Amino acid sequence: MTVSAKLYGSGDQEAWQKGVLFASGQNLARQLMETPANEMTPTRFAEIIEKNLKSASSKTEVHIRPKSWIEEQAMGSFLSVAKGSDEPPVFLEIHYKGSPNANEPPLVFVGKGITFDSGGISIKASANMDLMRADMGGAATICSAIVSAAKLNLPINIIGLAPLCENMPSGKANKPGDVVRARNGKTIQVDNTDAEGRLILADALCYAHTFNPKVILNAATLTGAMDVALGSGATGVFTNSSWLWNKLFEASIETGDRVWRMPLFEHYTRQVVDCQLADVNNIGKYRSAGACTAAAFLKEFVTHPKWAHLDIAGVMTNKDEVPYLRKGMTGRPTRTLIEFLLRFSRDNA
Repeated sequence: MTVSAKLYGSGDQEAWQKGVLFASGQNLARQLMETPANEMTPTRFAEIIEKNLKSASSKTEVHIRPKSWIEEQAMGSFLSVAKGSDEPPVFLEIHYKGSPNANEPPLVFVGKGITFDSGGISIKASANMDLMRADMGGAATICSAIVSAAKLNLPINIIGLAPLCENMPSGKANKPGDVVRARNGKTIQVDNTDAEGRLILADALCYAHTFNPKVILNAATLTGAMDVALGSGATGVFTNSSWLWNKLFEASIETGDRVWRMPLFEHYTRQVVDCQLADVNNIGKYRSAGACTAAAFLKEFVTHPKWAHLDIAGVMTNKDEVPYLRKGMTGRPTRTLIEFLLRFSRDNA
């Protein structure tokens, strides 16, 4: 009996270089997520992304927006989270202008950028709180994907938005029952200060619409419920667009960093809009389906017909489930996002 082996894929240099570039993007996200929170402050995060993006391509712009700009934009929801910490908030806005047509509408990626999440007044248990240095994993993955797209010189325009701050308990912090106003004028009852990621994303998603984007995609380590539902097997995707879902799914099949579609039913929307003091509550009415009610909350700040919310809480860390990753922060699903951008650029060439 003769046994033969066949290598998957191609051994050519171009494929090798593509693999190296994709891995470098994921490793940048891993490094950002793994760094201790006393070093990876909002300002430091923005500076690292600026350095990496500008070295990747000359077709880039970086705006590190200070607290005064955030106030001018009426991002009251974002500011309500940031005010509990002495560390100043930053709104990071990055542009990659790869399209030959400068006026071509961009894809907009939005990432949750909580550089440390104590839970605020609704404080977390101390066990494993150190892992919350990676609660900016959404910002890390979307920014790393855009850096990689710039290195690939993709012929598309991409904007990355990352509201960056800490969620800390203090005399100035959000209190359960507080009501805050988002950029679009909607009021939010904050019944749990540990559901802060959706508060900062609400304002960033409102701002994303101002760019007339082709697609809005956000990534966030948003809910422990997502980890319970899917574990580290796949990123949960909530989207109002089957076209966008198919594109993300196809990209994930190529990279092996999988995604799985989750429901955006009105059933869950009713659980966040049934609110005593405001238009919407930052937690669901019941304990169940926390990932779904979080997505339903975000949907209240989205009018775009092609939007996807990626809850990456379950894939944030690796113990021993993924054999090619070291234990610790994963940087997932950066490679799938890069592949999505690569395929989008080819489809729209």
